[in-house]
Amino acid sequence: MLVLLPPSEGKAASGRGAPLKPESLSLPGLAAARAAVLDELVELCAADEEKAREVLGLSEGLRGEIAKNVELRTAGTRPAGEIYTGVLYDALDLASLDTAARRRAGKSLLVFSGLWGAVRVGDRIPSYRCSMSVKLPGLGALGTYWRGPMAEVMPEAAGDGLVLDLRSSAYTAAWKPKGEVARRTASVRVLHSQMVNGVEKRSVVSHFNKATKGRMVRDLLLAGARPKGPAELVETWRELGYVVEAEAPARAGRVWSLDVVVTEIH
Repeated sequence: MLVLLPPSEGKAASGRGAPLKPESLSLPGLAAARAAVLDELVELCAADEEKAREVLGLSEGLRGEIAKNVELRTAGTRPAGEIYTGVLYDALDLASLDTAARRRAGKSLLVFSGLWGAVRVGDRIPSYRCSMSVKLPGLGALGTYWRGPMAEVMPEAAGDGLVLDLRSSAYTAAWKPKGEVARRTASVRVLHSQMVNGVEKRSVVSHFNKATKGRMVRDLLLAGARPKGPAELVETWRELGYVVEAEAPARAGRVWSLDVVVTEIH
């Protein structure tokens, strides 16, 4: 099983570990593309703070993120699973998993990134600021830039098992499963169900959507579940107490669509 996650906009501070070693990152086929993004991002942030703030879409209060990017090559590193914070990662709570579940997380979780393309949660990276929606002056829109490199490495990374896609729309732009991989890919959304004047109303709630996805991945890791495909994933989540509605793809090349229906927001 390969689980595709979005990163978080907010990130923990860089660690006290050794500086970035690009050759140590997973998916080595992305090395050249990563180097190009890193070079331009560092150069942009070092040369013109105002332009960097505009390109990165940062408010005045986040100006300090630019200095962080300047130091990317020399800053300390931490595992990506510690760098990424926010609602989904708080709910996933990797640090509290037992040893076996953490081992499964290291093998199955892949975090997409505007800077790195994608990394595993055990890869050591510095804290940074560069979302997939950024358009760098030299490389262009990162969602488009990453499509070629990701198309080269993702089929192998996906292997022959289930691909669980929990990415947000900005990050799905970098890679879309195709062909045989699409057939065993499941995309998930979380719907809040409530009764209004005796009629069920469903809505997508962003914050709760992320928290629920984090908990659902955590439950899969703790259970040691190994669903072979989307249909098996639906059954596994139902056994874990979730209400899941599934729609198989209407034609080849499309992914499964899963709706997780919840009645409480927390």
